[in-house]
Order: sequence, then structure tokens, then C-alpha cells
Amino acid sequence: MMEDDYELPKENQQIVRVVCSRGNNLHEVETANVDDERFLVTMPNKFRKNVWVKRGDFILVEPIEEGDKVKGEICKILTPEHIKEYKKAGVWPERFAMKSNKENYQTNAAKESSEDEEEDDDDDIEPNMNRPAARIIEDSDDSDDDEEDSSENSEEE
Repeated sequence: MMEDDYELPKENQQIVRVVCSRGNNLHEVETANVDDERFLVTMPNKFRKNVWVKRGDFILVEPIEEGDKVKGEICKILTPEHIKEYKKAGVWPERFAMKSNKENYQTNAAKESSEDEEEDDDDDIEPNMNRPAARIIEDSDDSDDDEEDSSENSEEE
């Protein structure tokens, strides 16, 4: 598992995406086929304290016959390098060929931040009075007013 063997999936193995963790080393996964239902896979004992699987990760599973709900066992957790090699070999499923959720999130966040930068108008924001810099600016504005008042008074006399 920990070795970087880029062996392609065998006939009985399939690439799936983790949807969520169900506890007790069980993970709900979805296949590349839209029509297929989601099912549970188990993590073998040899991986349990060495590797972690999170939502959105891709894994290679083998089917098991014993269970009704648990239909597979994890045989490999796919890294970005595995995915790259599988795409080169042409075995990567089309459904998973789209950008991952993480990449989509980063792209959307970058677009939103650039839009926010264009729309930002700092004149509408009130200064934070809890910060020393804001107090200095506020105090200097008051002193300017005092100077103007005193200059107006001197002109009147």
C-alpha cells in the first residue's frame, strides 16, 4: 500500500470515490456509473492504523461476497500520482475525469475574491475603534476640527 506501485486495476477491481465515512472502518463510496447505487467498503486490518481516507478521495476496491451492505474491500488508496498514471493508461473513469471538488472549490474561491476586490469600496467601511490605529486617525480628525475652529475664531476677531 505504502509503496508507489502504479499497477493498473485488475478485472475484478474498480475505482470509486469516497462519499463519507460510516465509522468502524467502513466508508460509503460511489462508482463511476451514474446508475449504480452507493455501497459500503471496509478497510482491511493492515491499513487501519497507517492510512486515512477522507471524503472525495479515490480508492481501488475489490468486491466481497460475504456482506449484504458491505460490498467491497479497499485494496489501494489512490494518490494524485496514481490518478495521473491511470489517466495516461486510459483506465480512469470519465465521470471522475472532471476536476476534483477541492480544485473546483479553490477555483471558485479565487473567482469570488477577485470579484470582491473589484467591488470593494473602503470608504463605506467604518474604522474599527478597538484598534489603536483607528483611535489615532479619529483623534487626528478631531484635532483638525479644533484647529479649524480656532482659525475661524481668530479670523472673526
